[in-house]
Amino acid sequence: MGLEVIGWAAIALLVFPMAFLVWGFVSVDRNQLVLIKKNLSRTLQGPGEEIERKSDFTALARHLTSGSYAAKLDRLLAMAGRPASWPLDRVIVAKPITALALGGIGILLFLANPVPQLFVMAVALLVLGFFLPDLLVYNQGIKRQETIQLELPNVLDQLLISVEAGLGFESAMARVAATNPGPMAQEMSRALQEMQLGRSRADAYAALAHRSSVADLKSFVRAVIQADRYGIGVVRVLKVQASQMRIKRRQRAEEKAMKLPVKILFPLLSFIFPVLFIVILGPAVINIIESGFFGK
Repeated sequence: MGLEVIGWAAIALLVFPMAFLVWGFVSVDRNQLVLIKKNLSRTLQGPGEEIERKSDFTALARHLTSGSYAAKLDRLLAMAGRPASWPLDRVIVAKPITALALGGIGILLFLANPVPQLFVMAVALLVLGFFLPDLLVYNQGIKRQETIQLELPNVLDQLLISVEAGLGFESAMARVAATNPGPMAQEMSRALQEMQLGRSRADAYAALAHRSSVADLKSFVRAVIQADRYGIGVVRVLKVQASQMRIKRRQRAEEKAMKLPVKILFPLLSFIFPVLFIVILGPAVINIIESGFFGK
């Protein structure tokens, strides 16, 4: 009877958390997307409008999560582009579920063979499961910020061409955002939507810089805000920024090229040299062994 209970508990700890994670990755909170589209397309209707109510488990998870930690998670989601399938509430709910799943596996292994090493592994799996959603979001945010850094010089060149052709800066941003599918275009589109909803240009630009960790983008946004504040021509700012971005991109490429020999050194010593030694010295060692040199 005890083994059956442990077996059913193991199945529950594995199936339900994994099913929730798969559902979180493949599904999209369509109700939230519909609500956002309604708010962007029209004004609020009034107090009679129904608002989706959070589940009790989600409310409990939000209550147990500190405000500073929730703000940190929200910052990571902003850097990751706020995936539609992983809103903040879902990430907060997934953390204890993954912790219980991995921790439950470790506890079952410890109960089957109660040794101190398995107990330490169970605690480590519990901690890993709790921070696994954070690591996934952080990894996606890092990749997205790297893509923004690569796209930024080309985007600035397109902005400069559009402004020199006679478009205003916001119109040039809309033009570039409509013709580029990358994350930089998505951030520009969001900044334009915030300005359409009544946010000032300086605040919208500052929010764009705050959602990114790319130093070049922050520098560009500061230059645009200062140009708008002091009445400096945006064409001059774009020319200077585009030139600097191209120089920095070339310097980063040269830096990576200089680091390449050092990065190749360790795989070369670990995998290629031993094989060469075997190929070169192997026949000689075999001949020495066959001649009976060591036997004498």
